[in-house]
Amino acid sequence: MKLIIGLGNPGKEYEGSRHNIGFRVVDYLNKEYGGSFDLDKKLNSEVSEIKINSQKVLLAKPQTFVNKSGEAVKKLAKSYKLKSSSLIIIHDDLDIPFGKVKVSFASRSAGHKGVESIIKALKTGKFYRIRIGTFNSQLVKIRKIKDKRKKLSEMNKFVIGSFSQSEKPKLNNLIKTAAEKTLQL
Repeated sequence: MKLIIGLGNPGKEYEGSRHNIGFRVVDYLNKEYGGSFDLDKKLNSEVSEIKINSQKVLLAKPQTFVNKSGEAVKKLAKSYKLKSSSLIIIHDDLDIPFGKVKVSFASRSAGHKGVESIIKALKTGKFYRIRIGTFNSQLVKIRKIKDKRKKLSEMNKFVIGSFSQSEKPKLNNLIKTAAEKTLQL
């Protein structure tokens, strides 16, 4: 069995944000395979069970904030008795250009707080990651800010902000590409 976990922040105000791209990919897979999410309070996640090529697959959306994803991921893995290598984590990545998707296994967090939280909770980085690029020219400007506090504030606004008008038409293809790469694992 596989467990596919999309990272994002709970709440309506974050629905269209860059940080919630993981949720959107998992929602896409859920819709494509006729699943239905239910909130499991013990696991602190919305969970859906689907079948892909007669294989049982669990989809999950942790209802913690991204930076605390490890809490929910650990509960999910333990509850379903899954090894970390059966996990696929889908998340945004500020180092990859918008429109690109990369797959990695057993890599470090590269500064992604949600991934750091998962590695710390599981005590391993041996899981798959679908890294969806959110880098754009706005981020170049933010990274040039000298004042650390202002830079962090602008970075946070960027991450929880919506995709730009020029990015929005390309989102559906990006989500579909990420879903296809997920299914190849």
